[in-house]
Amino acid sequence: MRSTTITEQKRIDQPTGTETVGHEWDGIEELNTPLPRWWLWTFYATVVFAIGYVVVYPSVPGANGAPAGYLNWSSRENLQSALDARQSELKPVYAALAATDITALPGKPELMNQAIAGGAAAFKVHCVQCHGSGAAGAKGYPNLNDDEWLWGGDLATIEKTIADGIRQPGHDATRMSQMPAFGRDGILQPAQIEDVVSYVRTLSGQEKGSASSARGQALFTANCAVCHGPDGKGSRTVGAPNLTDAIWLYGGDRATIAQTVTNSRYGVMPAWSLHLDKVTIRMLAAYVHSLGGGEAAPAPVSAPEQAADAASAAPAGAGNVGG
Repeated sequence: MRSTTITEQKRIDQPTGTETVGHEWDGIEELNTPLPRWWLWTFYATVVFAIGYVVVYPSVPGANGAPAGYLNWSSRENLQSALDARQSELKPVYAALAATDITALPGKPELMNQAIAGGAAAFKVHCVQCHGSGAAGAKGYPNLNDDEWLWGGDLATIEKTIADGIRQPGHDATRMSQMPAFGRDGILQPAQIEDVVSYVRTLSGQEKGSASSARGQALFTANCAVCHGPDGKGSRTVGAPNLTDAIWLYGGDRATIAQTVTNSRYGVMPAWSLHLDKVTIRMLAAYVHSLGGGEAAPAPVSAPEQAADAASAAPAGAGNVGG
């Protein structure tokens, strides 16, 4: 195979009547077919448009940014103007939400719906990183769609949890619970921990009773019932999970429960009051409550009952063994 370029042998191709360019490759010649006129005019138009665009709009990058262009147009300024306009439209809604106690929102359906819509938008920005886009959570991050709550699922309680977080360092109002590291701190021996695990798994129906679980029940009563309750159903006062259901924050298999009992857990949720305004937190609470697991507001507690609850509250917190 060879290629030759013989410019002096240009000729007219007989079948097409087009002049050749003089290039030939293994007997195949290149025709000097002119571009269609419409294509040329389109090309020239794009060149003119590009020159005009560069003059009118910011397009050519410089050392300190693109020139402003003849129209001094800015996409950032347009966006900010649109955001400012939207904020002005929402001011009455924000003012109404700020002035309305969150427990009164269900009695104002239109305002409640606006709060839920705003909370859905805020959730996508601030919460999906841990709880997921569908709020179904992941290992160590609670599912917000179910009806299992460590601290409570009514509107006011959810708002409190979002505002003050869980175990937020340096924030005095944060939700605080602490499960002892029974193995790491030498409170229980490895064999005893295995017995406790057996009993905990019988509570949730994952194992049948055995000699190990019987020993574990005695250990549970002595070490765990103070927070999780004698029946293992937990306590919202100290954020102790219910161990009798099938919902587990870190996992309900033997190895995971043993790891939890041995070393404890110490998950942290940010105190969003340090980062977000009161209205945004209120909207987030309304949205989370609307996901399907939200609860009605608890009945008012009388003063004698409050005193009794305070007297019986356990001083130690509880970790996230369950959901």
